[in-house]
Amino acid sequence: MSATNDNGPERCTPPDDLQGLDRLALEVARVWYAGRSPVAPGTVGSAVAALLAPWMFLPLPLGWRVTALLALFCGGAWAAGRAARLLGRCDPGSVVIDEVAGQWTAMLPFATLSPLGVLAAFVLFRVFDIIKPGPVGASESWFAGGPGIMIDDVVAGVCAAAVLAVLSWLGLPV
Repeated sequence: MSATNDNGPERCTPPDDLQGLDRLALEVARVWYAGRSPVAPGTVGSAVAALLAPWMFLPLPLGWRVTALLALFCGGAWAAGRAARLLGRCDPGSVVIDEVAGQWTAMLPFATLSPLGVLAAFVLFRVFDIIKPGPVGASESWFAGGPGIMIDDVVAGVCAAAVLAVLSWLGLPV
């Protein structure tokens, strides 16, 4: 399965009787209901991640944030890959676990962020994720399957984090 982005209408919907690991993978990949948004599910997934970060991610010490992101990447790659197979798409639009990983990557270097900083991280991540400049777009071809679905969002998060770090270094409140 190619890692190319495929955000058109999903070819199929999974059967209603999915059970076990298939059901779990699909729910995790969609971040439960966020990926089912009829409008901009990726943005909704990113917004959920940005809203939860000040309580679930940022309070952790840096080492734990890195560990959490690694676990999220691995678990997300498994869930995204399995969901892609179930949905018959390379990169289904309803799979938004990659947006959570990318959004939290954008916030990784910061122990705290002001509400403006959270908003800036959200906007910067979405810009890099949607436009896919340079390494973000190139990263889409690095891996196939679940890791391929996840990696471009992580690279977009790294780019957003770099811009946020520069803004902070310049003395702007983040």
